[in-house]
Amino acid sequence: MFDKDYLDFFKELAANNKKEWFDENRKRYEKSVKKPFNLFVTELLSKVRELDDEVQIQAKDSIFRINRDIRFSADKTPYKLHMAAILSPGGRKNKEVPGLYIQSSPEEIKIYGGIHMAGKDNLYELRNYIATNGKEFTKLISDKKFTSTFGEILGDKSKRIPPELKEAAEKQPMIYNKAFYFVHTLPAEAILEDNIVDTIIDLYKTALDFNQFVRKAIHY
Repeated sequence: MFDKDYLDFFKELAANNKKEWFDENRKRYEKSVKKPFNLFVTELLSKVRELDDEVQIQAKDSIFRINRDIRFSADKTPYKLHMAAILSPGGRKNKEVPGLYIQSSPEEIKIYGGIHMAGKDNLYELRNYIATNGKEFTKLISDKKFTSTFGEILGDKSKRIPPELKEAAEKQPMIYNKAFYFVHTLPAEAILEDNIVDTIIDLYKTALDFNQFVRKAIHY
């Protein structure tokens, strides 16, 4: 699916991150990066649907553009140095609905799950759901397969939470979290392996119970 030029392209782009170079190498980008990544995500989504029928998006709804949004950034380089896609019911348009976010660069592959940037309403609903389903939450985050794969749940903590949640937070301090996400890292070269789709699908399976817990909490 991918060959070595996929990684080489981004290494060279890092040293030549400007429109002129990209235009000169656009056909190479289409052949070595865009087309195989689209095939990769299409195959992933096909297998994900067999596990999670809430995911009905297409690759075009999943894959993020390589162009950076530089409107409000001090860094004016026009292109990202990675490819990324989100495998979830909401796709790119609703990143609060959890699934797996995949980011592949020449340094590493990062695979994230859970909810990273919860809006005010969804954060309250999730905290409240944890408060009333504490045993299930604790079981999910302490599952041996989950912890050996993803480690612990990450996220900054609030100094204050609604008063009605404080008693539950004494039992489960994670209610103070503003985000509830987790991550697994693979070597960059894993993208070149024949079993990369199966590897990602195994991660999706491991993350699914937690992700579905969050979806129930935010009424998705």
